[in-house]
Amino acid sequence: MTERQKVLLIGADTGEDEEFETSMKELSGLAEACMMQVAGIITQKLETVNKALYIGSGKVAEARAFAQDVGAEAAVFDNALSPSQMRNLQKELDMPVMDRTSLILDIFSRRARTREAKLQVETARLQYMLPRLVGMHDSLGRQGGTSGNLSNKGAGEKKLELDRRKIEHRIAELKKELEEVSTEKEIQRKKRVRSNVPRVCLVGYTNAGKSTLMNGMVEAYIGDESKKVFEEDMLFATLETYVRLISRGDNRDFFLSDTVGFIHKLPHGLIKAFRSTLDEVREADLLLHVVDFSDENYKRHIKVTEETLREMGAGDIPVIYVYNKVDLCGPKIPAVSDNRIYMSAKSGDGIAELAERITQILYAENSTEQYLIPYDKGNILSYLLENGGVISREYLENGVRLVVNCRQSDHERCKAYRVSS
Repeated sequence: MTERQKVLLIGADTGEDEEFETSMKELSGLAEACMMQVAGIITQKLETVNKALYIGSGKVAEARAFAQDVGAEAAVFDNALSPSQMRNLQKELDMPVMDRTSLILDIFSRRARTREAKLQVETARLQYMLPRLVGMHDSLGRQGGTSGNLSNKGAGEKKLELDRRKIEHRIAELKKELEEVSTEKEIQRKKRVRSNVPRVCLVGYTNAGKSTLMNGMVEAYIGDESKKVFEEDMLFATLETYVRLISRGDNRDFFLSDTVGFIHKLPHGLIKAFRSTLDEVREADLLLHVVDFSDENYKRHIKVTEETLREMGAGDIPVIYVYNKVDLCGPKIPAVSDNRIYMSAKSGDGIAELAERITQILYAENSTEQYLIPYDKGNILSYLLENGGVISREYLENGVRLVVNCRQSDHERCKAYRVSS
């Protein structure tokens, strides 16, 4: 088993974050998710952060001594550090320094599986690195040589400038590849739009149980193990977007999408990098906001998710709040009330109730009509059978009498065959 890197967590409480202690606890979870061992934690109360060192110079000296005592090999700061702060801290602490953003990027890099996710994460990492090249390691200050395939290398050009050029070139390549992937996904989305099947998207804080809920739906309404998605009790277990067609057998189908989870202080660069993935959220007809009801900070998680959705331009989409993991809190029976449901995706309790609530909302504008379809109009009959919720069917001498619940557009299409009760 590979020995985990020991790290020292450092945070500054300026009073801006009302739940600073919770944020530090979450930072510890992120470090664990990044296969690190937390050797110690140091915090400091400040009115404003130190522009040069983030924390006070005395606290830096204390952190350096403490790191030596506990054998810490790197320092991880709770907030985003400026390039100059990172350079100064690495010099003063005499060890590698990371901030919350770089830690999350590292986790994303480990979790990425599909080509699109890998491209997105690499783009975000390089964009984060670009302004921080100076001081990242001593070799960046050396003069560039004359070998290799880089063009326009002046004799006095520093390696720093060459690295910056290579990174900018790579970012441009990645963006081009991502555009190609985005085009493919856009074609798939347009096909789903043309199908007139509503789109539902799972959103929520990381590790709230979105993938578990997706698999619960797959098990209940698809029954194909190969359609299940990866799920694990860890932060950011899933970075990819998965789409499944959920069919309950009543012609009130919907597409269900699973997306990347959110977190407090989610790097803005990641939101931009995952633009095509998060388009699934923006274009949804209904959002399932999955909440870990067993987490004492669940209200804070709801707030963070709602703020992120507004930032993405998805703040006005109808929402069902799915309070998950209620089995860990005592209640066993699913409870549904308007736009919220209390359930357990792990045990499956509440899956049927949630699916019913989803279809009630998605198909709320549907209405029930009665039709008499002549036998020579088999195309109309087939259309209603495939796209409407057939309540009753009766074969008469002059045609098939159907009582159907369907969309207004479908009623308009078949209005010539409408009959009164």
